Amino acid sequence: MDTGNKKETEKMQSPDSDLSEQIKEATKDSHVRAENTKLMLSYQRGQITLPQYKLLLFSLYEIYKALEEALDGNAAHPAVAPVYFPLELARLEHLEKDLEHFYGEHWRDRVIVPAATHRYTQRLRQIGKEKPEYLVAHAYTRYLGDLSGGQVLGRITQKSLGLENGKGLSFFSFPAVSSPNRFKQLYRSRMNSIELTKEEKQGVLEEAVRAFEFNIEVFDELRKILSFTENQGNALQKQMTASFKTQGGRPMAKSTVPALLASSRFLRLILGVCVALLTVGIGIYTF
Repeated sequence: MDTGNKKETEKMQSPDSDLSEQIKEATKDSHVRAENTKLMLSYQRGQITLPQYKLLLFSLYEIYKALEEALDGNAAHPAVAPVYFPLELARLEHLEKDLEHFYGEHWRDRVIVPAATHRYTQRLRQIGKEKPEYLVAHAYTRYLGDLSGGQVLGRITQKSLGLENGKGLSFFSFPAVSSPNRFKQLYRSRMNSIELTKEEKQGVLEEAVRAFEFNIEVFDELRKILSFTENQGNALQKQMTASFKTQGGRPMAKSTVPALLASSRFLRLILGVCVALLTVGIGIYTF
């Protein structure tokens, strides 16, 4: 973390303020930046397709796999235990259910892990081994986001894609949480009860900012890939048009089709990666 961010989080520390309030204040600017990216705003407008949503679940799966493995491995840690709610919050099984619904039982053979997602999962695994108390920042950011803005995005996804009976939407479902608002109050209360030294609390605040920065990096990477994808799409369209004209309006020669199909598959892969990156932000939208 740069010196500027460290100074900002140091200012947020007050012996009279709760940890949850300190995190909220420390991440205020990063939160606004993340939720107001063009990508997140587009999602809110319902601009998502079924193929895109199916691929975005892969990114969420990798993130929660890393987070929940780290939380499970540190369940008895004094900083983790108060906010360890696997029954109420764990997302991994829900994501597996969604992926199996869309891709079948061999969905693991088709997992795509974008670079930004990989960097985030590496960080989660690192702090799980070296600084378990920092997991508090990531769990708070993801799970409370899922219980807040994530619910809004869930309804948008269902409406935009016409998914019925909750099929393919398990990620957004919290059957063990009867009242999200009351549970969030309980979660904050438990988090505020965690005993941390001044240095540990400073580290948690910095890690909360880092969690948002990871997501902002994801959005920046996505913009670059989207630009590349658009260029590839235009090139493919020109190639197909030129090939059709070359054939005099007749069906293309067999030698032409494989090349076009290969380009098309490559384009779909890139597009899928782009959308998967976008979804990392689902959990951080407004909580």
